[in-house]
Amino acid sequence: MAPEDGTRKATATLAETRLDRWLWAARFFKTRGLAGEAVAGGLVHLNGSRAKPAKPVRLGHTVEVQRGEQVTTVVVRGLSERRGPAAEAVLLYEETPASVNARAEHLARRREAAAGRFERLGRPTKQDRRESIRFRRGR
Repeated sequence: MAPEDGTRKATATLAETRLDRWLWAARFFKTRGLAGEAVAGGLVHLNGSRAKPAKPVRLGHTVEVQRGEQVTTVVVRGLSERRGPAAEAVLLYEETPASVNARAEHLARRREAAAGRFERLGRPTKQDRRESIRFRRGR
């Protein structure tokens, strides 16, 4: 006999769940509201096309999530309507090899660009100021 307090839904296997709820449970977004806004804003694609937040997600679907400049493509491997720990959230999807490579290339480009920048640490010293003046005058 099943309990009447609503725990049956949590223990039953899901056939589908809402896109915004899945994105929230898989920890792509911090709140379900942010996930819904991203889907409605066109930053999330389901199977290659735009979707609404209530679109049902099933096992095997492909989800593309754009966060900033980076696009992450994942295949749905599990469904959940509740947000659990990060260790459980990772089991809900599998990132495609192309997405992993693109993320690694993006990270390498960012590191390369950051290495070429000159960052000052605090206020320039008197010696730094004099070097700057000599450089500007061309000596």
